[in-house]
Amino acid sequence: AKSCAKGKLATKTAGKLTIATDEPAYEPWFKDDKPANGKGFESAVAYAVAKQLGYDNSAVVWQSVPFNKAFAPGVKTFDFDINQVSISAERKKAVDFSSGYYDVRQAVIALKDSKAAKAKGIADLKGLKLGAQVGTTSLDYIDDVVKPTQEAAAYAKNDQAKSALKNGQVDAIVTDLPTAFYITAAEVTNARIVGQFENQGGAPEQFGLVLDKGSALTSCVSGAVDALRKD
Repeated sequence: AKSCAKGKLATKTAGKLTIATDEPAYEPWFKDDKPANGKGFESAVAYAVAKQLGYDNSAVVWQSVPFNKAFAPGVKTFDFDINQVSISAERKKAVDFSSGYYDVRQAVIALKDSKAAKAKGIADLKGLKLGAQVGTTSLDYIDDVVKPTQEAAAYAKNDQAKSALKNGQVDAIVTDLPTAFYITAAEVTNARIVGQFENQGGAPEQFGLVLDKGSALTSCVSGAVDALRKD
């Protein structure tokens, strides 16, 4: 389509592509908390999408936007946001999503020597104190799938959830699976992945790029993601 002419999209700043993510930008999605270095999965995807759209690395401008604010209603300051945001019907009421750039599952992490680490299924998690980042599908899985007997702890940042696990304030936390691998390998090494959840409703949960509701860029950005997935 002519509207997707390389490097000629109706972006926030002409000739530039403004991409947002949260701060800190966590591994393995980013590296060294520097989204602009092209390292880490989401940084690499962002630059690959930019290239598909005709914007070279020097035309990409990064912006810091808190996770929850990325998909909240209201005018966006970015062209798209990349921040492990799962596509959902509820969120689509407030924002546009590109097609999915990553198929994801949610996982449970507990300290290795804990009772939680011995859980074999959802029933074994019900009596535990569970935690996750606020506004995430990780938290939704606790509330809607596990339905624990005590209210889940909701944290503003994943860092706080990790600390709560380390300090024994919660028995287990839920994150997406790649984050769980990173946490247990590099950050809370005395923790392990207890298990992962099945997809709800049969369709895989997917991360999508977040755009302004009704953005003129959505179809072009989706086309770029689809081309990368096909490649």
